[in-house]
Amino acid sequence: MKQVNWGIIGLGEVASQFSKGFKFTSNAKLLGIASKDASKVKKFKEDYRIGEDYCFSSYEGLIENKDIHIIYIALTTSLHMEWIIYCLKKGKKVLVEKPATINSIEAINVKKYLGNSFFTEAFMYLYHPQIKKVLALIKSEEIGELISMNSVFGHDILHKKNFFGFKKIKKINPENRLYNKKMGGGAILDLGCYPVSLSTLIASLKSKINYDNVKLLNKKKVIGSTDVDLDSYVDLKFENEFKSTIGVSFIKNLGKQTRITGTIGEIIIDDTWTANTSAIIIKKDNKEKIIRINSNENIYSYEIETLSQCILDNKIKVDFPGLTIDHTIGNMKIMDEWLN
Repeated sequence: MKQVNWGIIGLGEVASQFSKGFKFTSNAKLLGIASKDASKVKKFKEDYRIGEDYCFSSYEGLIENKDIHIIYIALTTSLHMEWIIYCLKKGKKVLVEKPATINSIEAINVKKYLGNSFFTEAFMYLYHPQIKKVLALIKSEEIGELISMNSVFGHDILHKKNFFGFKKIKKINPENRLYNKKMGGGAILDLGCYPVSLSTLIASLKSKINYDNVKLLNKKKVIGSTDVDLDSYVDLKFENEFKSTIGVSFIKNLGKQTRITGTIGEIIIDDTWTANTSAIIIKKDNKEKIIRINSNENIYSYEIETLSQCILDNKIKVDFPGLTIDHTIGNMKIMDEWLN
């Protein structure tokens, strides 16, 4: 096998952006797609030149196709566990869109079916050269011993300006997945999984962490009319004394910045999650240094390339810093407590 054949179930906007990444890879091909919406299948088929034999109206048809090596699950979060398990039972490798499940109980259930199958959660930012550079700087003690970090992810998607220029909250559609609790809505599940995953990663560079012993302090939440959180904050305190302050929002333009503080300096990532402006700022000795990262235009391509190479190398676990099932379970436990 010289390349990995991918299939996608769920053909929404994220799946479309993901699919654009294949043109930047050398070891992967988007071979098949599946959706219960015929119009989406037709558009994907045309946009990404998918062969007729690999276009399916049922998820089962794609998953059971012998030519597909790995399934990318880009469905609503509430459907993830069911289809992860179905893929694993059929012998397929799995990449599931974040968050992997609604809660840690579902993630633990997934592990029961995992065996030696390849599985990971889709945090594309972990594979981008920007994060790899940050990890290298920390490991080389560029900013000394790790102390703390602050990380946010938020944009105002609920306010609009009226005729007089004053902000007015939009009417929330309870059927929209972002605001539907049963579908996995809310800022913590949709966005909070990003700073939680980075917090546990950075904390683990200081010393091995026990997810069960992470303390959540100063929890703050704004709950909307559909009973999901719209604006949420928490401090994570690890056993190794590392502390991470994180915030996510649907009603504030928090941005995407992460600031990592050490004993002799700071690393600032201005666009942590999408790396549209790939630059790392190091503040040290009252001086500021900017490191610019060269990268291609599609952040998902690095994820596709890395995971495909893992499969070609017959690995059953993703390369660092990708997440194993135990990392996913640990992060979900933190989000469970943040939510409750």
